[in-house]
Amino acid sequence: MTDGATAEQKRVLVIAAHPDDPEFGCAATMAKWAAEGQQVDYLLLTSGDQGNRDRMVHPSQIAARREVEQRNAADVLGVRNVTFLRYPDGMVENDMSLRRRLIRIIREERPHAVVTIDPWRPYQLHPDHRAAGFAALDAVRGSHAWHLFPEQLNGLEPWRVKEVFLFWTNNADYWEDVSDYMDLRCRSLRCHVSQVGPNPDGLEERVRQTARENGAERGMAYAEGFKRLVTG
Repeated sequence: MTDGATAEQKRVLVIAAHPDDPEFGCAATMAKWAAEGQQVDYLLLTSGDQGNRDRMVHPSQIAARREVEQRNAADVLGVRNVTFLRYPDGMVENDMSLRRRLIRIIREERPHAVVTIDPWRPYQLHPDHRAAGFAALDAVRGSHAWHLFPEQLNGLEPWRVKEVFLFWTNNADYWEDVSDYMDLRCRSLRCHVSQVGPNPDGLEERVRQTARENGAERGMAYAEGFKRLVTG
């Protein structure tokens, strides 16, 4: 991490809704941070069981396939671990049960930074994307409170996440130079064959073009942008 991140920030938790969300949103940055020695973990709320248009394929089949694809993509990027909570795709709700579960995971994993979807992005149509972003932010806010879900604190302590980075945002104020990591991002996207097909050359060029445009205004060959929140 750069531009204001502190030296002790070693653990990064990416919370997203579906397999491939991180690869479409922040993969080059995750590859860079992992290469710099950060411990990057993924937490996916669903396994993407609705990510198929063939009604003859059972959702459990596509979910199993997408979990494998996500683990392969994470390996390309240097992500340490991938966890799936296996909520039904398309039905994630930011309720108290999910918040409690995420708070416990944050207290157990003790990340210095959380990376998640910007739930305030205008016209964010997918309900899972909105729910994942809001749930992650609510859990970050609650994880350091002594009297919120105190039953979890048998052997654990509250934990304050220092920074949150929101991807898929229209209000980026933090830019990561990923000029050396776009090839890894594109390789990781290609792992999601069930979603991008066997020859995603057009998609890859669009991803590169967006990163080029982001970087051009900032003296970088390629850049990924985030809304950065400092929690206190």
